[in-house]
Amino acid sequence: MLPDPGQVLHFSEDPTLTLFRPHVARTAREAEAYVWAVDAENAPSYWFPRDCPRVCSWSRPHRVHAIEYGWLDRLRTVRLYAYRFASDAFRPFGTPHPHAWVSTEEVRPLGPPDEVGDLLAAHEAAGVELRLLANLWPHLDAVAAGDQRFSGIRLRNAHPRI
Repeated sequence: MLPDPGQVLHFSEDPTLTLFRPHVARTAREAEAYVWAVDAENAPSYWFPRDCPRVCSWSRPHRVHAIEYGWLDRLRTVRLYAYRFASDAFRPFGTPHPHAWVSTEEVRPLGPPDEVGDLLAAHEAAGVELRLLANLWPHLDAVAAGDQRFSGIRLRNAHPRI
């Protein structure tokens, strides 16, 4: 599930949202309130249950996502929805490479959300390698030591470092 040109996406397990209001995320490092969305490059990093810890790394054209074994059943069964927004209501966020798009205004989706469907199939169709690991931290350390782009998401929910 990728955005069409001129669009950004917000992924949620809630299919009933009609208005997105800026808020300060519980895990935010920024004090400003935002509505968060992602572009086509970053969308695959959100093909997961919301709280699933993951390490995503990529260097064109290869992309790898890693999760812990304990999250596989949830990945298989979660119902995830993609809300589409016009990108002109958002601005890129993050340097040197934007990892998200943000709006400081209330925004409404362009229509009802699309169900993403089978997340394993989405990874396969996009050519994303999905790895199952006992512990994410050694993988994150190895990726961080390399020269590829990467992101660690919801790592507070990962097993402790070993």
